[in-house]
Amino acid sequence: MAIELFFLLLILCGSTVPADSSHKTSSGTLDFGYLPAGNYDTNAHYEPGPIEILFRVVHGFLYIVQPNPFPQDLVRKIAQQRFEHSKTDYQKAVYYEIGFIISAGLGLLFILLLPLVGLCFCLCRCCDNCGGEMHQRQKKNGDCQRGCFATSLFVSSLIISIGVLCAYAANQHLTTQVRGAKKLVNSNFKDLRVLVTDTPGQIDYLLSQYNTTKNKALADLNNIGPLLGGRVQERLAKQVLPALDAALTMAGAIRETKEALENVSASMEILQEGTDKLNANLTDVKMNLSNTLNDSACTTAQAASTCNVIRNSLNQLDINANFSRLPGVGLQLSKVNEVLKVDLSGLVQKGYAAFNETPDLVQNQTKNILSDVKSILDTIGSNITSLTKMVPLEKMLKDFTNYLSQTEAYIEDYFPAIEQYDFYRWLGCLIICCLVVLILVFYYLGLLCGACGYDKHTTPTNRGCVSNTGGNFLMAGVGFSFLFSWALMIIVVFTFVSGGNMEKLVCEPFEDKTLFQVLDTPYLLNGQWKNYLSGLLFQNPNINLTFEQVYSDCKENKGIYTSLQLDNIFNVSAFLNISVYTEDLTVQFESIKINLSNIVLLDETGKENLLNFSFSGIDGIDFAAYLAEVNKSITKVDLLSFSNDLEARAEQLPKGALENALKGHANSIRMIHRQQVIPMEQAMKYVKARSTLNQSIRLLQKTATELMVQVSQVIATVDAAQLLINNNASFIIIQETKKYMDSIIGYFEQYVQWVKDSITMDVASCKPIANIIDTVVEIFLCSYVTDSVNSFWFGLGGSTIFLIPAIIFAVKLSKHYRRMDSEDVYDDSMEQW
Repeated sequence: MAIELFFLLLILCGSTVPADSSHKTSSGTLDFGYLPAGNYDTNAHYEPGPIEILFRVVHGFLYIVQPNPFPQDLVRKIAQQRFEHSKTDYQKAVYYEIGFIISAGLGLLFILLLPLVGLCFCLCRCCDNCGGEMHQRQKKNGDCQRGCFATSLFVSSLIISIGVLCAYAANQHLTTQVRGAKKLVNSNFKDLRVLVTDTPGQIDYLLSQYNTTKNKALADLNNIGPLLGGRVQERLAKQVLPALDAALTMAGAIRETKEALENVSASMEILQEGTDKLNANLTDVKMNLSNTLNDSACTTAQAASTCNVIRNSLNQLDINANFSRLPGVGLQLSKVNEVLKVDLSGLVQKGYAAFNETPDLVQNQTKNILSDVKSILDTIGSNITSLTKMVPLEKMLKDFTNYLSQTEAYIEDYFPAIEQYDFYRWLGCLIICCLVVLILVFYYLGLLCGACGYDKHTTPTNRGCVSNTGGNFLMAGVGFSFLFSWALMIIVVFTFVSGGNMEKLVCEPFEDKTLFQVLDTPYLLNGQWKNYLSGLLFQNPNINLTFEQVYSDCKENKGIYTSLQLDNIFNVSAFLNISVYTEDLTVQFESIKINLSNIVLLDETGKENLLNFSFSGIDGIDFAAYLAEVNKSITKVDLLSFSNDLEARAEQLPKGALENALKGHANSIRMIHRQQVIPMEQAMKYVKARSTLNQSIRLLQKTATELMVQVSQVIATVDAAQLLINNNASFIIIQETKKYMDSIIGYFEQYVQWVKDSITMDVASCKPIANIIDTVVEIFLCSYVTDSVNSFWFGLGGSTIFLIPAIIFAVKLSKHYRRMDSEDVYDDSMEQW
């Protein structure tokens, strides 16, 4: 049934797995959710409880008896009927079973000798020998002997009691577990039903998730513009955007150049106005001062030298920064204004807009293939749906469910008989335990009556009734011991040999999987089949399918597909696979033709505008002259210092009109310094004009540096980007189209891989099969039956063995409790039976 059920899964896998998948994609991970999984109730792990201590003791004892490893070779020979009756094979068998043979031999010796010894002992006592004569020789150490015998008998009885309790506990444990086995059996059948009923739902879920893949692919197809076009745009942007950015930067530089030229003109007007006024006033003062120095008073001997000094310094009364000498920038400004009549920034923005329309161009130019691709996806889905009808799933499930129900009913019909037989077994074991208990009762009553009724001051012939009764109880226990012990030992030997070998030959090899290794031996169970399991299931013994591998996989809750290696049975490449559709998809995507030649980054008007800017003449401005004038002081000499020096020299002259005239000129110079020079140095109007002129000249100088080269580079960069779009974009489009196609196919490959992983690990997980094996072998056979049987013979055997010392001590002790017919006082000689 499992094979037929998975035939459908293999069709599904075959309809989606390519024969040679060559598409490796890093597309987004799809979320297929969680595969519906049934919950299995069976817990195939058994915890025996406190009695586990007894089980471990028995296992340790069996290891002492049989420490040899599992005889794989012998078992294989026996299974293959190749066991040769040779000395070597017998030696191997005897060597392995030597512990059981010796133990069983001792048991048989016990069975043979103990009845014979009992018979001889009985006859001997009937002849008043062996302690049968009712005569006791009293000794000085009689009390010590009686105490030692009583203690030894009590200890022996206590050990026998422990053994009986162990046997009873094992007997009761087996019955309890047998009564509860029905629940475990029903749980296993329930899990099998869950396995069968959940598998179709899991298959339906696998099929339904194709829609998740299909919807994701359709979503990407509907967004082919942003996805494919965006990738193409991203590739082109590495060269296009820097070109447009450079052109836009140059447009900004033109505007900045205009502003700088305007600032230069305005600043020059302000500064020229101030320096022209100052120059006129200084010229007037210098002329008046020169006229004064030409007066006849300066020709006198006292004034001549001073006047000459003053006359020689008159050339310092002049402006230092003469902005009127600088050439204007009106011509350059007019050319730049002419350039700005063309909106270069707008042209560049049009280039940006055209380039950003790449996704829309791709979307519009691929409409014709989208319908064909969607048709292919629909075809894949319809084929997968049609393939599910190849297997009559409902009929198979119904048949297998009926088979399970019949098997369960068949087993349940046997449960009353099993419980009935188990009751007989339990009753028989209880009777066996009661036989030992009967012996113990006599021993304990004998010890109790003897200890309570014994009077050390009373002579042996005068012992009381209670003491005498205790001695009789002890002898009764001895009689029953001889009567039952050999029968008990027969039971012990039989259960020991069978239960011990079951533990060593079945349970332990099953636990360490050695038993599976034997079962997996080629040609073991069938001389014509190399692998029995694959030959039984698939009629193909060449498939390397082993019991151990199937059990281990099912133990790990893997799927039946993996556990039974169904991939060796069904050739998925024989079924419809996605490689056929991959070829169709490839043809469709390869037919995509995308033309981006309509994208114009910068037209000829913009390029001509850039060239006109490069010929605007700003590179011909004498920037050094401007910067030199800006950095000069306003006057050649500090007017305040000059006026102070003039006044000081005037005071050196004789008092008179010349002195007063020179001092008047000094005051005039001070007035000019205060009213014109200081404002030009400190007033915001002039300070700002000088600063603006300095900054604007430096900006123009920076812009003008290799202006022609920069403009040429911008135009060359734009032309190269345009060439890439017009001629080389097709190569990029082909590359990105392949990546886009791989991403679409990658969704289906994810789906295929998910289906394969689900079939391998999750669908129809065969944990119930491993649970059934564990339930039958590990729990029922080993834990319930074998451990209980071994614990039973272990307890009963220990009790039976300790009956021997109990017999000896009881016979010895009874002489001290029973009433004698005659006695001797203080006889130190050896007491004879």
